[in-house]
Amino acid sequence: MNTTANSTESTVDVVLIGAGIMSATLGMMLKELQPDLTITVLERLDVAAAESSDAWNNAGTGHSAFCELNYTPQRPDGSIDISKAIGIAESFEVSKQFWTFLAEKYAVKELQRFINHIPHMSFVWGPDNVEYLRKRHAALTQSPLFEGMEYSEDRQQIAQWMPLVMEGRDPNQQVAATNMSLGTDVNFGSLTRGMFYLLQEKPGVTFHFNHEVTKLKRRDDGQWRVKATDRLTGQSRKVTAKFVFIGAGGGSLTLLEKSDIPEGHGFGGFPVSGQWLKCVNPEVIARHQAKVYGKAAVGSPPMSVPHLDSRMINGQRELLFGPYAGFSTKFLKKGSFLDLPASIRAGNLRPMIIAGLKNIPLTRYLINQVRQSPEDRLAALKEYLPNARSQDWELEIAGQRVQVIKKHEKEGGVLEFGTEVVSAADGSIAALLGASPGASTAVSIMVGLIQKCFPAQGASPEWQARFREMIPSFGQKLNDNPQLLEQVRAHTSTVLGLTETAPASGN
Repeated sequence: MNTTANSTESTVDVVLIGAGIMSATLGMMLKELQPDLTITVLERLDVAAAESSDAWNNAGTGHSAFCELNYTPQRPDGSIDISKAIGIAESFEVSKQFWTFLAEKYAVKELQRFINHIPHMSFVWGPDNVEYLRKRHAALTQSPLFEGMEYSEDRQQIAQWMPLVMEGRDPNQQVAATNMSLGTDVNFGSLTRGMFYLLQEKPGVTFHFNHEVTKLKRRDDGQWRVKATDRLTGQSRKVTAKFVFIGAGGGSLTLLEKSDIPEGHGFGGFPVSGQWLKCVNPEVIARHQAKVYGKAAVGSPPMSVPHLDSRMINGQRELLFGPYAGFSTKFLKKGSFLDLPASIRAGNLRPMIIAGLKNIPLTRYLINQVRQSPEDRLAALKEYLPNARSQDWELEIAGQRVQVIKKHEKEGGVLEFGTEVVSAADGSIAALLGASPGASTAVSIMVGLIQKCFPAQGASPEWQARFREMIPSFGQKLNDNPQLLEQVRAHTSTVLGLTETAPASGN
């Protein structure tokens, strides 16, 4: 490697670190809001969307809370809290509106083939879980966002929805399921690359792949000096920018620490790896056409909610089960085993220790997952697919997630399972930490980030009008406006090709 190569320097308005779904979404939105903005994208790998946004690394479910039971926890009094589910469902509708806007304006095939219709279902067994699902359905269907969700305890009906799940099942086992036909499957890798294709065609946008950011420093004038190294040549690249977004997936925490902004102090990360069982029998794949989510084991992280998942990846129908959780000290799938120890600082050591002590069941769960044999994984699959055969499935490595650990005044340190935007007080830099539901709610997250980091422009009549052009429901709650919700869903379904009763071909 040439370590003596001359460095290059440039000045832009915005630097996006990481070529994933978050940076792609933010970049496209900013260029629509202000076309003359100059943007530089820095990515440590040689292609876009190769980490958390990649189809094999990402759950691929259009997370709308239709089937994900961890978004509707049961309260101590037995009632169901649907507040998070409503927020996620709203956010996914916002995402679909923005994707529809792009597909209509630019007619790029990648922006019309990344999303497919696939029913979202929940499946449980046992009296307590059946009662929970019954209550969940009753609570959710009070909201127009979940209108049309079906509930059944009838085995014949459930067998029509998910035949492989019911074949070979104990006839005395009490079961229940819900079915939401509006569900979607999303290839976020394809979507991300489609948006970056549009960005690279716009003036004032430059991409630098194989570039690893090594330094972030705020200058006296408030701008940021970002230093990156070309991993192939060793050449140094320095970019000065008014605004920096750190959207590097699991690598965001390390980069946030490099920025040394006070708002980033005290954050830690807990990495969780994952694996899928991938079906290799075309006959089995063809007979399951749904995303079927169950209940997570006690103490398991939300990303480990088991699901039997019909997918469209690179034009092929796939069937996955999992994910099986694991532990690695890497923050990225293609990262370093030193990522976790290198992230420990004096300011976050105490929150990390406290959060670890409070989550011993989670640690025990991850250790048990790591120790699983092929027979153990098959046994877990058979809970959802009683007639599963080991020869029909092979192990596939999923993506790496870094759950957020943050300071807490009363508890010292808490482990979070959502996403968290951390930004400087002056709005000059922001980082996105965390995981699920992440990609599905990227548009809402980036709208909030823009309004926080660009407050004057975001409140201006010009930007407000452009927000409404990109997102027709901007500033309104779809849950409070059933008529608008119906209009929005009808339009997005037509443009994105979601009106069919089976997934379209291609991704």
